[in-house]
Amino acid sequence: MTDRSKLPPTVYLLGLTIFSLVTAEFMVAGMMPALADAFSVSLAQVGNLIAFYALGMALGGPPVTVLLLSRGISNKRALVGLLGMYVAAGALAAAATDYWVLALARILMGVSSAACIGLCMTLCAGLVRLEQRGRAIAVVLAGLMMSPVAGVPMTAWVEQHYGWRASAWLVVGLALVCTALAASRLPKAEAGSEAPLARQWVALRNRSLWAAYLTSGLIIGATFAAFSYCTPILIEEVGIAPGHVAPLLALYGVANLLGNMLVGRFADRHTLPALGWGLTVMVLALGGFALAGEHQWLNLLCFIGLGLTGVALNPAMVARVMKAAEPCALVNALHTSVITAGLALGSWAGGAVIDAGYGLRAPLWVGAGMALLGLASLARPVLAGRMARACA
Repeated sequence: MTDRSKLPPTVYLLGLTIFSLVTAEFMVAGMMPALADAFSVSLAQVGNLIAFYALGMALGGPPVTVLLLSRGISNKRALVGLLGMYVAAGALAAAATDYWVLALARILMGVSSAACIGLCMTLCAGLVRLEQRGRAIAVVLAGLMMSPVAGVPMTAWVEQHYGWRASAWLVVGLALVCTALAASRLPKAEAGSEAPLARQWVALRNRSLWAAYLTSGLIIGATFAAFSYCTPILIEEVGIAPGHVAPLLALYGVANLLGNMLVGRFADRHTLPALGWGLTVMVLALGGFALAGEHQWLNLLCFIGLGLTGVALNPAMVARVMKAAEPCALVNALHTSVITAGLALGSWAGGAVIDAGYGLRAPLWVGAGMALLGLASLARPVLAGRMARACA
């Protein structure tokens, strides 16, 4: 007798796909000096390669999704085709001998990545029963959480021993494996079997959906306002030895993973409470981190507390979006773009307050403020839910 609580293997395949996409996005951070030397550019220009990828994700994902939907292409075919485009762009990046060719390749990778992530969420929702969606989404998003824990360190190790191109080709190979498995293992779907484009446009005319998008953007913005500058904060403010930062970042990644799996257990039935408690912990962790001073144990406790929330709230964020609107490709692609925009805004705001002379801990206050706004954004849906239950 089949265990109905088990998730189909294809859910784990979708998680592996996201793992490969996110590893490629952030692998640049682990090989900055090598890329700067290879292309004779500054570290800031190498850092821009991450921004180019994010720009492609934020601006390219929804238009590509709309184009595919207008052609009546099934979600499976769209995912396989976009993964093929991703592999081609990744190969261009791995073979690039000019910085601007590499930058163009990264933009193309970002465009296809955003649409692929949205399609992975949509396909995942269709593979499981309604009451399993939160757990299934948590498994798929575990691929995102595992990227900083395993993917980025793996590519950094390969770069140190075999060069940056070997790392780039490794990611291309992983994406190629995911493409082949998606083509052969995902269930077949006839063209036009998904919601038509007109219906997906209608789904966007929904206040609850845009409220969910706002909360998601604020959560990720708050997280990366702080996390983008955690290395100099830990070294210069907390007094952590540079050699100990990498293990702490890995521990942060493990906290992300644990938080993601925990939130996934509650995301379906208790979506708003999961978001509310998570944001409360974020505000306390970021505020505590900002005020911890020389108390090293308190700094580290708050740092790990941020890891348990922040990005780990993704299952609840996705569950809320899927409750607000049909989990179609356009809805999910736009959600991915909003999250990416939140990431960019948070990172920019954190850097802006440092440049303004407010000190290295200032981004922590920016993050705390954005998390507080995220908590405030839940007030209306929580009150509406209570009123609905009272009238029932």
